[in-house]
Amino acid sequence: MSSAKTEAVPAPAPAAAAAAAPKAGFGAWLPALVVVLVAPAASWAVTEFALLPRLQQKLLQPLPAGGAPVPAAAPAKVEGKGGPVTPPTYEFSNMVVNLAGTMGTRYLKTTFMITGSDPNLHAEFEENKAKMTDVTLNVLSSLTLADLEEPGSKNVLREKLVSAYNQAFGHRVAEQVYFSEFVVQ
Repeated sequence: MSSAKTEAVPAPAPAAAAAAAPKAGFGAWLPALVVVLVAPAASWAVTEFALLPRLQQKLLQPLPAGGAPVPAAAPAKVEGKGGPVTPPTYEFSNMVVNLAGTMGTRYLKTTFMITGSDPNLHAEFEENKAKMTDVTLNVLSSLTLADLEEPGSKNVLREKLVSAYNQAFGHRVAEQVYFSEFVVQ
């Protein structure tokens, strides 16, 4: 008769298996716990001590001479020989345009004043009123609702208008735009 030899494979000790299981379970959860506890604290610390101080410092710095001027509520008065002199101005009243991309359902109504150092500013705008109205309507009607919802959109619009007027005249006439009415409907 042939005899088959069977060898028994030793089974792991129950105590050793039980001791290894909790360590593997805790070790698997350790990275997740670190992320859940440390990441929010690190994010707060970076924001509080690095990002916010830098942002505040940037906002408090004066603009460079060539930078965009800070919009004011009214045209600045310039000192002249006889005291303060208001710079030349021209006003566009009740300009209403359909906003681009709205299929005529949304519009912008605005009134604004243009200022500049050219003493003939008002006369130049009056002489070219139809052309300047067309330039204004082109700039305003090219805006989308999303453009106007962006932070700083009025400052961007000011720059576009000043640039368009100066380009239309072929020389620097306009320096600043001051909005007195700005309604998006």
